[in-house]
Amino acid sequence: MSGRDGGPLRRRLERFGREFAKFGAIGGLGLLVDLGVFNLLRHLTDVPVVRASIAATVVAIGFNYLGFRYFTYRERDKNRRTRELTLFLLFSVAGLVIQSGVLYTATYGFGWDTPLQSNAFKFLGIGIATVFRFWSYRTWVFRKLPERDAVESGDIEPGSVETGAVKAAESDPLLDARAPRVPADRVV
Repeated sequence: MSGRDGGPLRRRLERFGREFAKFGAIGGLGLLVDLGVFNLLRHLTDVPVVRASIAATVVAIGFNYLGFRYFTYRERDKNRRTRELTLFLLFSVAGLVIQSGVLYTATYGFGWDTPLQSNAFKFLGIGIATVFRFWSYRTWVFRKLPERDAVESGDIEPGSVETGAVKAAESDPLLDARAPRVPADRVV
């Protein structure tokens, strides 16, 4: 680590922490939407538990897309919305299968179908699926802008872009140990 601010590793961890917090805020609201719709369907209709869960999750997926696109990942690439939405739906459906599988196994495999048990296993399924969704959304769906485009669009400040040499040093521990640090304002 170098410099007053703790160096590039600390900056990357802080950016990741902010991203994770934003993801968690939207995810938490989406969780409330999901559980709210699920419980309304369970108590006001005769819809079976897994079907109620799937319907509630579909509503939450729509809510989450809007929150992730316009809050969590608003600075990410916006050029290929059709591709982004297609991937988002694909990974969301994979997450839906994960969480519905947990609820299905508890309900029909073990006979745990009381409202408390249904909510507990729905919550567990959501937790497992959330780990998958966080990874897939940040890796494949909401792609980072190339640095030049990010600076030009005003999404990041020009002085905050790290040089290619610094990035290479961060990704290769051997190079990092041998390479001298050159301040970004001195790079030609």
